[in-house]
Amino acid sequence: MKREPSCELEKELFYSVFEKTPDYIKNLDLMNFNNEGGFTFTLKREHLYPHSESNPEGLNLKEWFANYSKEAKVSTAGIRGPQNIIFPQDTRFPINLVGIVLATLAKALVARSKYEGKEIRKLVGSEVRYNSDLYLDAIARIQAAQGIKTLTPEGRKTIPIWLASFLAFKLDLLGGEYITSSHGISVKTATKDLNSQGSQYLPEESLEFVNKIQEIFDIVERDGSYEIKIAPKNDPLIDESIMKKLNDGIDLYVEYLKSGVAQNIDSIKKMEGKLFIESVGGCAYRTLSRVLEKLGIQDKYIWNNTEEDPFFHSIGKYDTDPKGNKTFYDYSVDATVIAKHPDGSKYFPVIESMHYEKVLKDLPLGTIVLITDPDHDRLTVCQIEASGNEPMLNDFGISYIELDENRILTVYTANQAFLMLMNYRVKQLKHEGKFKNHPRFMIKTTASALSWDEWAAKNGIKVVNVPVGFKEIANIMKKVELQIKNNPDKEVIIDDVFGNSINLGVQPRMIFGGEESGGMIMGSEDMIESLSGRKAIAMREKSATEAIIVASCLGAKLEEENTTLSEYLIEIFEENNIIAKFDVREDIAYYNESEPDIEKLKLAKAEGEKQRTKNDLFYLSLAIGIREGLFGVDKVKEVLNDAFPELKFDNLVDVKFVGDGTYLKFTDKYVEIRPSGTDAKTKAYSGGEDLDNIQKFSQILGNYSGERTELHKKIISDEFYESSKEVALNHYLEFVEKDANNEQFVIPEYNY
Repeated sequence: MKREPSCELEKELFYSVFEKTPDYIKNLDLMNFNNEGGFTFTLKREHLYPHSESNPEGLNLKEWFANYSKEAKVSTAGIRGPQNIIFPQDTRFPINLVGIVLATLAKALVARSKYEGKEIRKLVGSEVRYNSDLYLDAIARIQAAQGIKTLTPEGRKTIPIWLASFLAFKLDLLGGEYITSSHGISVKTATKDLNSQGSQYLPEESLEFVNKIQEIFDIVERDGSYEIKIAPKNDPLIDESIMKKLNDGIDLYVEYLKSGVAQNIDSIKKMEGKLFIESVGGCAYRTLSRVLEKLGIQDKYIWNNTEEDPFFHSIGKYDTDPKGNKTFYDYSVDATVIAKHPDGSKYFPVIESMHYEKVLKDLPLGTIVLITDPDHDRLTVCQIEASGNEPMLNDFGISYIELDENRILTVYTANQAFLMLMNYRVKQLKHEGKFKNHPRFMIKTTASALSWDEWAAKNGIKVVNVPVGFKEIANIMKKVELQIKNNPDKEVIIDDVFGNSINLGVQPRMIFGGEESGGMIMGSEDMIESLSGRKAIAMREKSATEAIIVASCLGAKLEEENTTLSEYLIEIFEENNIIAKFDVREDIAYYNESEPDIEKLKLAKAEGEKQRTKNDLFYLSLAIGIREGLFGVDKVKEVLNDAFPELKFDNLVDVKFVGDGTYLKFTDKYVEIRPSGTDAKTKAYSGGEDLDNIQKFSQILGNYSGERTELHKKIISDEFYESSKEVALNHYLEFVEKDANNEQFVIPEYNY
C-alpha cells in the first residue's frame, strides 16, 4: 500500500502495523498485480501449512480457511475481518489478497458449473477502504480469466453498496462482489457477495463456494500445486464501458426513486434552509451528489468530507482506549455508538471526533444533519436545536450533545429516526390517496424497536419480524413475490421468526424494511422490474440515499411548520399511544479490535469468543428447552430470578430463539441477547416503557459471564446444553427455507 499518512493518528497506525509485521511477510511476493499482463499464481502444498524454518513458504492457509468457512455459515453481512493494511498478502489476517483470490476463483467455478455455455455477467465495486483498489482488480481479473464478464465503474471508481445491489437485480446479472466492512473500524474489510437478486448470500450460497475452496485444497494436497490464472488488467471481459454508458446506473436509480419515495419532492425544492450531509469516508459524495443533481435538489445540501479517505477523516479514532490507556483505538464510524468516560458519564465517541462544535457553528437552528457511513447504506439523523429543551428530551429518551451554550445537537437512534420516516411516508401516501390501493406491511428485525410494531398496529400495517441482517429482510421479500407471482389474486401468508403466520392480504406492498443498526428501504407502489422482466416489491439492500430523500421531505415539512424532529417524534408517540417509547443497545466487546499485533489479536479474539459463546448458550439453551418441550416459561423464570436477584422476571411471558439470538418477551418490554456472528461481541437490545429498567436489564444480561447456575444445570443437561447451538441452527434453516423462493436464475440474452 503506497499512501502517506494523513495525520499523526494514521501515522501511528501505520507504524504499529509495520513494526508488528514479521520480515517474512514483508518480503512476500506471491502475486504482483502491478503486472498489467496476464500471469499465473501457483498455490503450493507448502502454502497450506504454517511458516517455519523448514517450511519458509508456509502461509498457514488451512488455519485461515477453517476460520473463514466457520464465519461463512453465520455471517450476517459478508465475510469480514481485519486485514494487514500495509502488506495485504498477510494470510495471518482473516481478509487478505490470497484469500480473496481463492474465494473469487471458487465463486467463479461454482457459477461456471451452474451455467455452462452461458454468458455470465457480474459486477464488482468498492468503497474507500485500504487496498480496495487492489482487491477489486484481483476479483475482476480472476473472473475474466474464468470467462466471466465483469462490469465495473469507469476508472474502477467507488460506488455505494446499494447501487451495486440495485444493478445486480436491474441488469439481470448473476450477482456481484462488493468490497466493504460497512461502518466497521478502518482496518476491517470484507467481500460482500451479492446474488442475482442483489441480496447478500444466504449461508447455503456461501457454503457452495466454501466447499469449492476445500476441493482446491484437496487437489493441492494430492498433486502438490494448483495453478490460478489472472487475466491482463485490460482484458476485454473487464468492462467499464457499460457502466459509463449507464452513468454508473444513476439514471436507472433515479427512475426507481421517482416511482417511489421521490414521487413528490417539490417541498424540498421550496425549502429556504439547507440540509447537512456528513459523508464519512467520502464514498457517498461521488454517487449521491449526482442523484441529487438529477432530482434537481442539489442546491439544498451542504456537504462535509467529500474527499475519499480510508482513514475516514480520523472519525472514531483516538489515541487512548476506553479505559484511558495510551494506544491507538478505533470506535468504528457508527455515529450512535455510546461510550463511557472514566467517571461513568456517557458520550458519543464517533460524533465527538467529528468536532461538530466547530463544523456546525455557523449553521442555523433547525438544520438537519444526515450522517452516512463509508459504503453509504446506513443513516444517522441529527438536528441542531435550541438549548432549554433538555428536560423534555430526557423524558422521551432523545439523546443530545452540547454544541455551545445556546445550541444542542439531538442524536436519534435508527429506531427513533426510522419511526419518523415511516410515519411521514404513510401520511404522504394517505394524503395522495394511494395508501388504500394495497394492503401494507413492513419487515423488521426482532432487535428493532417495539414502537415500530405498536405504530404499525395503529396504522393497519402488518409486521413480519426476522433475524438481524438485511439478507433476512430480502429473503422475506422474495417469499412474498413468489406468492404474488404464482397466485396474484390470493392472500399472501408469511411466517415470521417468532413462528406466527401473518396474512398480508392480496397484492400487498411493503411500506418499510429496516433494522435498528441504521439500514432501511421503502417499497414502491408498482412492482420494480429488471430489464428481463423479473419483478420485486423493493430493492434488496438498505440505502442511505433512499432514507435521505425521505428525511429531506420530512425536513421540508418541519421547516414549513416551524417544528423540530423531537417535537415530531413526541407527536407520533402521542398520536399512536405508543407505550414502548424507549430503546437501548448495549454493545459488549470482549477485546480490542484495534490491536495491531495479529497474534495477540487472534488470542484475544479467541478468548473473547469463548466468553461470547458462554453468554449466548446460557440464554439460548433456555429458549431451545422451551421450544423442545422440556419445560415451560415458569421454570425459566425460576432460573433467571435465581441468577439475577437484582432483576425481576415475574412478568416474563416467553423466551424464544429468533434465528440469531434469544428474545425475552415481557408484558412491558423485550430484551434480546445476540452474539455477533462475526466477532467476539455480544449485543443486548431492549425496548419498553421504562428507560432505567430496560437499561438495567440490557447491561446486566448482556454483560453476564454465562456461568451456569445450579438451577440452570438442574433443568438442562450438559448434553442438551452442548447441542443447543446446533439445534438452534437447524430451526433457523427451517425458517429460512419454509416457503422459500428458490427459483433458479435464468441468464437472459443481454442486449446492452
